[in-house]
Amino acid sequence: MGFSKTMKKSRVPTTRLGRLARLGLTAGELAIGGAAESVRRLAKTSPDEAYNALLTATNAKKLANRLAGMRGAAMKMGQILSMESTDILPREFSDALAILRDSADTMPLSQIRRVMGREYGKGWEERFVDFDFEPIAAASIGQVHRVFTEDGRDLALKVQYPGVAKSINSDVDNMAMLMRLINLLPVEIDISGIVKEAKRQLHQEADYIVEAQYLRDYRKLVEDEPRFVVPGVHDDLTTRRILAMDYVDGLPLESISEDDVSQELKNGIGALLQHLMFRELFEFRTMQSDPNFANYLYQPETDRVVLLDFGSTVSFDEKFTHRYAKIARAMIDRDDPEVRRLAEQMGYIHPGNSEEYVGRILNIIRLASEPVIQGGVYDFGASTVFTRGREAGLEMFFEDMSEYRVPPPETMFLHRKLVGCFMLCSRIGARVDVQKLITPFLPASATENTVSE
Repeated sequence: MGFSKTMKKSRVPTTRLGRLARLGLTAGELAIGGAAESVRRLAKTSPDEAYNALLTATNAKKLANRLAGMRGAAMKMGQILSMESTDILPREFSDALAILRDSADTMPLSQIRRVMGREYGKGWEERFVDFDFEPIAAASIGQVHRVFTEDGRDLALKVQYPGVAKSINSDVDNMAMLMRLINLLPVEIDISGIVKEAKRQLHQEADYIVEAQYLRDYRKLVEDEPRFVVPGVHDDLTTRRILAMDYVDGLPLESISEDDVSQELKNGIGALLQHLMFRELFEFRTMQSDPNFANYLYQPETDRVVLLDFGSTVSFDEKFTHRYAKIARAMIDRDDPEVRRLAEQMGYIHPGNSEEYVGRILNIIRLASEPVIQGGVYDFGASTVFTRGREAGLEMFFEDMSEYRVPPPETMFLHRKLVGCFMLCSRIGARVDVQKLITPFLPASATENTVSE
């Protein structure tokens, strides 16, 4: 919230058949594009090099545009794919999908009016002295409008797209099918656990009564952090499909990446975001797991960061977070046997995995944890972790296909937050002593057993 830009308008497809037809058309477009690219590549290279002809920037843009028009769970899956796949997809494909993290198409006026009438009833316009029908933000589940009420409140209304909630299960299943069709997910890989977790989380995100409660709870969790702003909820205008919040102004957080912004400010914001993430994981055990750049604003007048969108909030049990604390301590201590033991407990390594495969998994864990392991100031802007991680992931994915397993389902949204927070710090060019920030949350040794395993 707080800035606007020209956004494309299109009707949200509301029926399951209509949404399936959109994905079917997308699959056909990608297949045609992939076939043409395969012919082009075969003329110049070997068949092996032509294998991933579908994974081109052109196809990724087609996929992103289709998903931005569909919105809902299909677009949300595309957002997750754009972040979770950075280690196994070509850079140009991941980069093209990244547009899904910025904004969706917006609803035409007739559809907005219909949704408002359904939720508030006849004469709903009388509740407001001003209703800006041009949304200030649009995401996968809903779009945001600024309004002024009769009693003088300046609010942001998050209005859910019609048909989103009832199409979640079919959208997720259809997206999984599409990703297999275009070779993003080989048929050998079992993703049933991930699909189940995605459906559970998305059903939660589509219930704005639940999100309103997370907003209230999170405001209390960070009330001792004066540099964070979390909007308040207005219950009289909140329904299961409309969330009424304080309107909070601010600049896109990415604006502090500009050359004329001091390095001190960039470092301070980066440290603040990393500190909050560690509190979420190890102290609150409650995490806002959707770190899209649009979910953060910066208020230069007060030097505060605004936190938005709590639909994808997740909770962790103590055993889960304690294992992450212990593996972080083991990596800092360079205790490789303990890192391996904990990776097995957490489901990253499975019985029967070859030593070569285990080595690849442990290498990827170390790469992902580089800011923590390094010690001292870590330069996120100059980091090559994503490049090295992508190379390691591709090598593991294709060299050890028979052994590859998707990460444990309960880690999916945590991974999204870890990757997203890294990307935020990288985008603004922050330099942060991450190890110093995480150490207060860690046990004295990785073998310390304060929670029953």
